[in-house]
Amino acid sequence: MDADGNLRDIGEPDIDGAFLASGGVARVREALERGTLPVADAGGLRVGAPVARPGKIVCIGLNYRDHAAESGAEPPAEPVVFMKASDTMVGPYDEVLVPRGSVKTDWEVELAVVIGRHARYLESREEALDAVAGYAVANDVSEREFQLERGGQWDKGKSCETFNPLGPWLVTADEVGDPQDLALRLWVNGEQRQDGSTKDMIFDVAEIVRYLSHFMVLEPGDLINTGTPAGVAMGMPGQPYLRAGDVVELEIEGLGRQRQTVGQA
Repeated sequence: MDADGNLRDIGEPDIDGAFLASGGVARVREALERGTLPVADAGGLRVGAPVARPGKIVCIGLNYRDHAAESGAEPPAEPVVFMKASDTMVGPYDEVLVPRGSVKTDWEVELAVVIGRHARYLESREEALDAVAGYAVANDVSEREFQLERGGQWDKGKSCETFNPLGPWLVTADEVGDPQDLALRLWVNGEQRQDGSTKDMIFDVAEIVRYLSHFMVLEPGDLINTGTPAGVAMGMPGQPYLRAGDVVELEIEGLGRQRQTVGQA
């Protein structure tokens, strides 16, 4: 998207790990400055996720103090890390499906970090932020019974189909500026449920990326969901979990807005 809001055809294959690792962002920026990218007519087209399927989706749990409190958990001393299947990722306006047998499907607006280069054993915050290609809006949809009441680890409550809408945009790190000063909001059926700020993260983006690089190799195109503020159904009176027909809307300042209609698997 150019400065006037026009969509431009970058004439490249998918925006994926190979694109990011090979300097694809710089190539697009240079082409845009030269005026060589044609305007794209997006009328009638589906908006997909702004990056192709990541090698992995890594998630950070309980990363806002108010969300930890509503979950009945102590703020963690180290980041709580879990994985989400990479095929959960869908577009920002795609249908989200309540799994069969689910009675506790929940929402979570989150800042998603897209990794732009190979990263392992990073030592400094500066190195960590240098590994970030950009940011996007994510809805870390969760099934709380599967996650917390069915034994094992959290992954099976996080990896159901359609459980990670992403986008609409990948906003490059230089355009975002400070990732710790972004407002996050979410509405269900027009009623606001979440209203937070990334400044309230327990572990900020730089620390999350640095920390993760000591436990796994981060590859270009990998996605990190960085946690959600308070206001999820699990922590609300009456626990108004999602049902087919509900409409979820969410946004992060400067990163765009999503809208999903809930269906039944």
